[in-house]
Amino acid sequence: MRLLHWLFALSLAALPVITDFETEGLPPGVIAWGNNATSTPTLTVEPGTDRPGKVLKVGYTVGDWGGWSHDLSAAQDWSPYEGFSFWVRGTGSGQKIFFEIKDGGANAGASELFESSFTDDTNGWKQVRTRFADFTRRTDYQPGGAPTDGELDLVAMWGYAMRLQANSSGTLYWDDAEVYGTAPPRPPKLDTDRPVYPTDEGGTVTVKVSVTTPDARPLPADLTVTYKTGTGTATAGQDYTPVEGTLAFAAGTPSGESRNFQVKTTKDPDAETAETVPIVLGGARPPSDEPAIVINAHGLPYLDRKKPVKERVADLLGRMTLAEKVGQMTQAERGALAKQDDIATYLLGSLLSGGGSAPATNTARGWADMVDGYQLRAQQTRLQIPLIYGVDAVHGHNNVVGATIFPHNVGLGATRDPALVEKAGKVTAQEVRATGIPWDFAPCLCVSRDERWGRAYESFSEDPALVGRLASIIDGLQDNGVMATAKHYVGDGGTEYGSSTTGDYTIDQGVFTGTREQLEAVHLAPFAEAVKRGVGSVMPSYSSVGPLKMHANRELITDVLKGRLGFKGFVISDWQAIDQIPGDYPSDVRTSINAGLDMIMVPHRYPEFVSTLTAEAGSGVPMARIDDAVARILTQKFRFGLFEHPFADRSGLADVGSPAHRSVARTAAAESQVLLKNEGNLLPLKPSAKVYVAGSNADDVGNQSGGWTISWQGSSGPITPGTTILQGIKAQAATVTHSPDASAPMAGHDVGVVVVGEQPYAEGFGDVGRQGRTLDLPAADRAAVDKVCAAMKCVVVVVSGRPLQLGDMSGAEAVVAAWLPGTEGAGVSDPLFGKVPYTGRLPFTWPKAQIPTNVGDAVYDPLFPYGWGLRTDAPRERVAGLRAQLARGDALSKAAAATLLAVSWRPDGQVRDVRVLKAAATLLEKSRSDTYAQDDTLISLAMRPDSGFTALAAADHELAGGNLRRAVDLLS
Repeated sequence: MRLLHWLFALSLAALPVITDFETEGLPPGVIAWGNNATSTPTLTVEPGTDRPGKVLKVGYTVGDWGGWSHDLSAAQDWSPYEGFSFWVRGTGSGQKIFFEIKDGGANAGASELFESSFTDDTNGWKQVRTRFADFTRRTDYQPGGAPTDGELDLVAMWGYAMRLQANSSGTLYWDDAEVYGTAPPRPPKLDTDRPVYPTDEGGTVTVKVSVTTPDARPLPADLTVTYKTGTGTATAGQDYTPVEGTLAFAAGTPSGESRNFQVKTTKDPDAETAETVPIVLGGARPPSDEPAIVINAHGLPYLDRKKPVKERVADLLGRMTLAEKVGQMTQAERGALAKQDDIATYLLGSLLSGGGSAPATNTARGWADMVDGYQLRAQQTRLQIPLIYGVDAVHGHNNVVGATIFPHNVGLGATRDPALVEKAGKVTAQEVRATGIPWDFAPCLCVSRDERWGRAYESFSEDPALVGRLASIIDGLQDNGVMATAKHYVGDGGTEYGSSTTGDYTIDQGVFTGTREQLEAVHLAPFAEAVKRGVGSVMPSYSSVGPLKMHANRELITDVLKGRLGFKGFVISDWQAIDQIPGDYPSDVRTSINAGLDMIMVPHRYPEFVSTLTAEAGSGVPMARIDDAVARILTQKFRFGLFEHPFADRSGLADVGSPAHRSVARTAAAESQVLLKNEGNLLPLKPSAKVYVAGSNADDVGNQSGGWTISWQGSSGPITPGTTILQGIKAQAATVTHSPDASAPMAGHDVGVVVVGEQPYAEGFGDVGRQGRTLDLPAADRAAVDKVCAAMKCVVVVVSGRPLQLGDMSGAEAVVAAWLPGTEGAGVSDPLFGKVPYTGRLPFTWPKAQIPTNVGDAVYDPLFPYGWGLRTDAPRERVAGLRAQLARGDALSKAAAATLLAVSWRPDGQVRDVRVLKAAATLLEKSRSDTYAQDDTLISLAMRPDSGFTALAAADHELAGGNLRRAVDLLS
């Protein structure tokens, strides 16, 4: 018996072990994860009571999702082996546990995931063994940056993960994860240089076939590759000349070398839809997706760019089958595609990249290559309707490493400059379009009314008038070829704290409980402005109005948005949002589309959605509703030129993240800075100053950019090229000492700059109350403030997505709200050193104790009121001459009138000269200026802590809405 046990142990030891847990503590790379703290398992390494050596103990109480992984620090080659195995000690609970292995990618977090599962059916130890051939690609989730070839490439493996069953609890033990057996020989793989070869009638297509060996070594033996044209929708001998032959690759041929053959097509006078000619390859492993030649559709009315869009839509819609219509209403996540040919198989109308869903090569060119590859698959379809690819470019093309990242909307709101915000939209559009993407899920026109909301920084302001004014970003996007999306319709910024039922969120995706009048006046108003500007799409909110989920709210979507407001674009659901509607999946599909949704962001369940909507068509969902939805989608595809230009315009690739674009972002960051306090006129600092810099956010591009940057939640560190706030200070100050925790000696410095605030988060992950999250400064930042400000004059710079509870700032001479300035941290240092003046003003009330606090509340006692912002410019120099001009009746320029407005106020907030004030206001009103940065001097010099908040805020609201005369009347 001992001999058998020894032989067993010897054979087990001979197997390549990935993880044996024979360590002190957790092995490097072994981590737990979950949707919240409770769902994250507890991992400990303990002696095995009924198994030799140590084992991993996993205690868990999982809600939505949770599990553990072993992420390898370097890729391993598992290709010589047959499969993957591990030992698990169960309890016989019957729980089904999925596990996955991580293939390819730059690391474990960017790998393609292939899964299998086992059932906990044994009270004791058992070994789970799974052949690599039996793993299937995950269809519900793929991480950003993962390959999309759909093939398990065992040469570069990055680890494995165990996913515990949702809504389950218990204790399980694991041991000895390993690879086993000997893999059967893997033949070379065939590829073509393109998956699809579109050509006009009469064209000749050159097909390039390459051979790749599994180990990237030269071919070990001669290889003959066969090729032929297969049977597609094109007619052999009539539409093309069929070919068949062989390509010879001699032994020693380098892996990846290619050979060519050609296929000729025939021209005729008939108008036709597209026709396909499959390419069939043999002699080695065929390509993942069967390549095909496509003879382009031609001569049909919908292809005539000279015809009105309405006629083109009607012609195309009349040619479409139900399957083609359902496909147009389906949007899938790129990472969920089982294979890229599914675009043509399911006739998909749209793909998206969710937050952080990026190509394996995350560069602008890598994005263009990826999106163009998807568009090629759409060209295989009969009608060649191009995809409309969507991305969350919410503050620049923020998923792309190296792109220009602007301040989040909260910072743009502080600029109060519609022209600058429009310019930010233009730069964003240029960078987005250069990567082949014609659709942006932005802007968020939410009116955030609660600082505790994790999406507060996506809002321009608590004032709907200012939000509506800054909808100018829609023009910046759409006038430059990128369709905008007004989101999240409607009321997402007004949900009640504690009403969310999504995971452990406290307010995000919650319930709006206000009156209908409040919904219309506060939250609906910016969407009315977006519709006036011709916004192409609208996205409903996850939240509810009363008991009804917005994705099911026919009255607000169909009757109000499409009816009363006259919205002509299409409505796109949010990520997997229809699943939150009560009922089964057919009910979710039926309810959402009948409510007025036109395209559903599935994002992973596209085969199920297609089959479900197809079954519901004509019965649960009227065909007229489907036709309306498809017509709306096609209208925007024609409007934005996708039929004529479906692929990336690569001439703009060099401009992605260019100095010119970053200059605009730097200006936006500088104008977004709000000077809250400036005792003794400490700011601006002198360039000759010796500056001591402390705080957690001084030298961190990730923190200053916030969530929705490279990944969905964002992350700390040098995640993308940019300039940190510290680097901006060093470029302008004579001497700089940097000590994040303020531990370095302080003697000899003139001034301290302590850069404090939040770390990145997105959506409900940022909700206050979730996992203990608060609005307080982190303890380390608080300590740095106290230490530096006790030693010298100091400036506190707050990097955050919302007003924070700052605590005692009496020791700080100056306080600046920097918001989330993006990659151009020099924009924070520019006003700090007087390169440009401070002109930003609070788009949100900065609360003292009462949370939430909004202008117009019956009780309004803020720390700093809405609209507050000290200025360091001096517009009084030309006053005497301007007054003389006005007295003579001479015409004044718009800029001169703005200057007069500014100087009509005394520093104590009282009117200096009502006659001059009204005359200047009248002139500005007649000029109908859209340059809010000039006009708003009316309010800017009138604000101080002890002046009349109510009148000032009311006037500011009128000014935000462009009602200059009403603003003057309120203040005078």
